[in-house]
Amino acid sequence: MATIKLQFPASLKTSYTFANSLKVAISIHEYGVKAPIEGAANCSSVRLLDAKDSEKFISDANAIVSYLYWQQKNVSFEEFLNSKMSILDWEALTFGHFVKEAAENKNFNQLLSLLQEIIKQDSVSENFTPVEIALVADIHFCVANGAGLEGYPELSKWYLKTEKNPSFVKALRVCLEKSLGQPAEISAKVPISTETRNVQTSSLMRERNPSEKLLPKANEANILITSALPYVNNVPHLGNIVGSTLSADVFARYHRARNHNTLYICGTDEYGTATETKALEEGMSPKELCDKYNVLHKQVYDWFEIEFDEFGRTTTPKQTEIAQHIFKKLHENGFMSADSMTQLYCEVHNGYLADRYVEGICPKCQYEDARGDQCDKCGGLLNAFELVEPKCKLDGSKPVKRETRHVFLSLDKLQPAVETWATEAAVEGKWTVNGRAITESWLKEGLRPRCITRDLKWGTPVPLEEFKDKVLYVWFDAPIGYISMTANYTDEWEKWWRNPEQVKLYQFMGKDNVPFHTVIFPSSLLGTKEKWTMLHHINTTDYLNYETGKFSKSRGVGVFGNTAQDIGLSPSVWRYYLLSTRPETSDTMFTWKDFITRHNSELLANVGNFVNRTLKFTTAKYNGIVPHYLENASVGAAKLKTDFVQDVNMLLKKYNAALEQSKLREGLRLAMEISARGNQYLQDNRVDNKCFLYERQKCADAIGYSLNLIYLLASIMYPYMPSVSSSINKQLNAPAMAITGDFSLPLLPGHRIGEPEYLFSRIDESMEEKWRIKYGGVDVQKETA
Repeated sequence: MATIKLQFPASLKTSYTFANSLKVAISIHEYGVKAPIEGAANCSSVRLLDAKDSEKFISDANAIVSYLYWQQKNVSFEEFLNSKMSILDWEALTFGHFVKEAAENKNFNQLLSLLQEIIKQDSVSENFTPVEIALVADIHFCVANGAGLEGYPELSKWYLKTEKNPSFVKALRVCLEKSLGQPAEISAKVPISTETRNVQTSSLMRERNPSEKLLPKANEANILITSALPYVNNVPHLGNIVGSTLSADVFARYHRARNHNTLYICGTDEYGTATETKALEEGMSPKELCDKYNVLHKQVYDWFEIEFDEFGRTTTPKQTEIAQHIFKKLHENGFMSADSMTQLYCEVHNGYLADRYVEGICPKCQYEDARGDQCDKCGGLLNAFELVEPKCKLDGSKPVKRETRHVFLSLDKLQPAVETWATEAAVEGKWTVNGRAITESWLKEGLRPRCITRDLKWGTPVPLEEFKDKVLYVWFDAPIGYISMTANYTDEWEKWWRNPEQVKLYQFMGKDNVPFHTVIFPSSLLGTKEKWTMLHHINTTDYLNYETGKFSKSRGVGVFGNTAQDIGLSPSVWRYYLLSTRPETSDTMFTWKDFITRHNSELLANVGNFVNRTLKFTTAKYNGIVPHYLENASVGAAKLKTDFVQDVNMLLKKYNAALEQSKLREGLRLAMEISARGNQYLQDNRVDNKCFLYERQKCADAIGYSLNLIYLLASIMYPYMPSVSSSINKQLNAPAMAITGDFSLPLLPGHRIGEPEYLFSRIDESMEEKWRIKYGGVDVQKETA
């Protein structure tokens, strides 16, 4: 072969001049041509020149490709003439006539249809003869100008294989460098294989390694979350679940989805009179009872998709070690005293009664079912002796008074410190209204020494010789369980609990638990005079009631954690209803009518409709491939897209603000509003068969943007309905995306989605009466018998 060189003209990568340069570049790499390549601003087309005589050149791209093929492959002249040169001639003479008009109108359907016919009728291969080179460059030209291949399956399949050829990859890079005058990445517009994902991975949710213990990290948000420890001697009902564990789970999942370093701790509260008494009822030891109910609780929370980093227990050596350490420090620092006191004793079952096992009339509001430690109606803290007409909760007998000597925590001495701390923390941590009001009420009334020991065997032993036969009172001992459970999770627990500079503590509970977390537990920690991670934000709920009254296990009234699954609905449906009716500022009521209505009119009609409609349309019209939408919101149906993006970003900003402040119900409302905006966007674009046939780009834009909104919806729904989020991601064939601050387009054109599935199924309204009777208790069942 004569000594040659090649000149590539300056050109845009969307021009047909660039496509012709690409043909030549592919042939150079495919046929092993050793020739210098230079950019030439003064020529209008790619040229092959005699290196010794620049007056001798070929300027037709197809002719250059044919020449190089003929020379390098040692193909005989007869074989060359008998090859598929007729296609090459057609491409050179005919194809170019359509190019200019197609590029101006951004309508490549005619060109792509012609190319597909060639692919279908002629046995083109994946090897690069001149014919294949011409065809792949022509297809690339269409794609670079915004054409999608989703409607041309044979063409797409062939191109997606050939564009992976190393010669094509190298040639494209050379053309970009020589024609544009700078190194450049291969265009993102090149279609991606329909067999794989085409998803931007810059904003994915960080995967968690179960074997790696989470520890605080410098210069990161370190979020420590606890939910009130459930009593081990019962099964939680829906109100218990939404009031603490479920609410904390939503907050934890949100921060994990923001890729924040998040640790969620909970477990069963296992010591105390309640456990001893329940064990007697069931004919087993307290330990056997705790073993049984710890497993039961975990099973309930697992079913509700509540994901703890550690679900522990208070009956561990670590609990004894840390609780006794805090006790000793308080004692050393002069915040303990001993005194005799009178306690109520039940002569029927021969045992001292824990305050909450004494019931009677509240002296403050005359509520008839007040407990000995607190009135559920007025919220007032009580002493069992203050109750009018006290009685043993277990057997109804009237208890008698007996004198015994106990240890008291000097809350009066600790009040100045805890008051200063609480005043600052409530503002900085933006405590809920209930949290602030209850704490302020306690402090205003004035703190008094509180007994923190009990005459029991089942509990953390008091580390003083005089009181070695007594145990620590559960409300002094139990909150320390958050620390001991973390210590059982990692030996480096102090990095979480003795690190106020880097860790923020968020605690979730019902309003009746507030003073123990904002007064007693903080007082205990402050009294040690050691460095502790103190409460940053407390989040409380009022009560969720059932139909017209309260949940009652004994009377069979209401839905409990171990019976919710018997209904046959997914955990996400329950999570949605509980969180959408979460009693954040006042008591709320669970009713079957509202439960069914919200499911059908909100979950099914809003989220379910938007997701299923969009995915089914994509599957039916685009063969399950994300169409080639225009990423620039100002191009195409501009106002519809820009308004849509602005609205979604505004709602997303409000959503993040709500979740950061643990306003969980508001966050869910905003997530549903984002979904509704997606439905509206489809309606505004009138996405249907007519739109698909006659407004192809508008339709592609609407579907492309809607699919990406569904991807966003999966991320913002993850804290509330994790299984729904997982199902959406599966249907999108996409990894879990992190919650971001702005709407983006990570699902790129060419990405193949999965199989559409229904997220929700309609609940028949007739089920309301059936479920109301089944879970209404004995009285309701008698009425309807």
